[in-house]
Amino acid sequence: MSHGVYAQLLDLACGVFLLCAVVVLWRRELAVVVRVLAVQGAALAAIAAVLGGHERRWGLLVVAAGVGVLRAGVLPYLLRRALDVGAVGGGPYREDVSEGRETRPVVNVAASLVVAALLVLLAYAVARPLVALDPTPATRALPVGLSVVLIGFFALVARRRALAQVVGFLVLDNGITATAFLAASGVPPIVELGVSFDVLLAVLVLYVLTARMRAAFGGTDLDDLRELSDR
Repeated sequence: MSHGVYAQLLDLACGVFLLCAVVVLWRRELAVVVRVLAVQGAALAAIAAVLGGHERRWGLLVVAAGVGVLRAGVLPYLLRRALDVGAVGGGPYREDVSEGRETRPVVNVAASLVVAALLVLLAYAVARPLVALDPTPATRALPVGLSVVLIGFFALVARRRALAQVVGFLVLDNGITATAFLAASGVPPIVELGVSFDVLLAVLVLYVLTARMRAAFGGTDLDDLRELSDR
């Protein structure tokens, strides 16, 4: 792989990766957000694959394949299953038709996009000294990973639906993983395997909790559940 092709493929994968994080803030339909999360997982796997192919590191290519299976396949599948459970409804309360949408975010969509732009600028400003130390295509893309970390954290705190917060957590974790790939050309496969299983376990637990919340209360709006606890 020539240096020019390597840089172009890495920039393309990082661009899709960052765009998916912004779309998560833009769209309110949870089914669409889950599909976007799957695309971001594929872009993350592509980043690792491009780095591994350029550096001829077979271990990193194996990690890329594992990341693609887990973050573009297994985790979005579990989230879709959680949405399907919500569509069925049940419990003593009637299922809210808006359960598949983030209807009352803490920050509205327009303001969220403005915040996302500011977070991207902040990430580029913070990463500038790091890029100057070793200006390679990978380090020049490092602000993308930091931007997704910040956007994921913002999505985690700015959404009210439990499932939307799970998506924010996964975007945050994808950003951390991308930052590790870009800053250090990946991590040892055993480390990435351990982290991925931890994330999978966390999502499985949240999936079970979300299903039980819907069965008991008919929805997953955390503000409504807080009102129930206050009573």
